[in-house]
Amino acid sequence: MPSIDEQKRLLRIKAKQQRAAAFALNPLMGMQVCDQLLDGNILHHNQIVAVYWPLGDELDPMPLLKTLHSLGHKMVLPVMLGAGKPLIFRTWSPGDELQDAGFGTREPCEDKPTLEPDVILAPLLAFDSRGFRLGYGGGFYDRTLEKLRKNKPVSVYGVAYAGQEMDQVIKGPYDEPLDGIVTELGITLFSR
Repeated sequence: MPSIDEQKRLLRIKAKQQRAAAFALNPLMGMQVCDQLLDGNILHHNQIVAVYWPLGDELDPMPLLKTLHSLGHKMVLPVMLGAGKPLIFRTWSPGDELQDAGFGTREPCEDKPTLEPDVILAPLLAFDSRGFRLGYGGGFYDRTLEKLRKNKPVSVYGVAYAGQEMDQVIKGPYDEPLDGIVTELGITLFSR
């Protein structure tokens, strides 16, 4: 039997194909996901909300980022500090200068304040109906969630195309569950 890491590696290949197919159907689906999130009433006024900077064919959360900022939420973007370390989150506002973070993503500059989010809208390759996500394999979000959840309640919602759902995402011992998933079809909440 292949190791969990090998099983996940193989699953990532399939997940990337599924996401590319979903993206090809509607590359501008970010606004529909934004509408679903706002209609779902899962965010509360003045929360600190973390959103990601999109890579390649990931669902583009920029409409959501800008809308939530206009509604008074404090927006933060993730910052990688290096392999094996949790993410930190720096503030972001429309028009802020961003710096290259490698891997094709962008992050706030070092002069921006660091805040701990109340809500994280996380990218993913795939998700399942149990509330587990398949990421890129670096473990950044899992380490970050484990650390943050020790300090305060943090809600984590995967942001994805509905076509990224899989029957079952392979769960490792350190994988942190999602509180919900937001797609163009709506919000699914997972009980914990």
